[in-house]
Amino acid sequence: MTNIPGEQPGATSPTGRRLPADPTPANEPVPGPALDEATFRGIPQPRSESRLPLDDGTWHQLARAYVWVRLISVTALLVIVLVAAWVLSSVAQTPWPWIPGGVLALGFAWAAIITPRQARSFGYRLRADDLVFRRGILWQRMVAVPYGRMQLVDITHGPLDRAFGIAQLKLVTAAAATGVVIPGLTQQAAEQLRDTLIAVAETRRTGL
Repeated sequence: MTNIPGEQPGATSPTGRRLPADPTPANEPVPGPALDEATFRGIPQPRSESRLPLDDGTWHQLARAYVWVRLISVTALLVIVLVAAWVLSSVAQTPWPWIPGGVLALGFAWAAIITPRQARSFGYRLRADDLVFRRGILWQRMVAVPYGRMQLVDITHGPLDRAFGIAQLKLVTAAAATGVVIPGLTQQAAEQLRDTLIAVAETRRTGL
């Protein structure tokens, strides 16, 4: 929609018409559509009223394929634990190895059950001056990484990630506590986000 010259978005025109507010704040990076292709839609929120709130900005989420990568990895660990417990029990002729093996197996089984909901809890938003990353439902974490503090943007992916077309993007800053790892991005989203962050970080460092 084209605004009337001389009028500000969100203000009232001389005719009494309320002008729409600009949905994109000034200087906020505008990434391409790849960040939202084949991703989840909607971040689940805890029911508690003291939860970390989501603002009204645009939140991007992980690729749905990330769930399959996590499930395959957890299932492989579960099989290894069960096989190890069976081998130790057979060699030692005692059922005791099944106790720690069973505990670990229950832990991996629970991790597999909550993986879909856990993956949907990841989200990131590109604001005017920083990238905000959030994760978790029961234990929530939210980190804001200023663009001007970024020192390295790293993309990694293993064989299983490549098979499902996803990658992991890591933001390295001067302070280790503010570093962020965003897993489960599509390859196109990871590359596009990397290029966007590098371009914005350069302008912030040079004061443009």
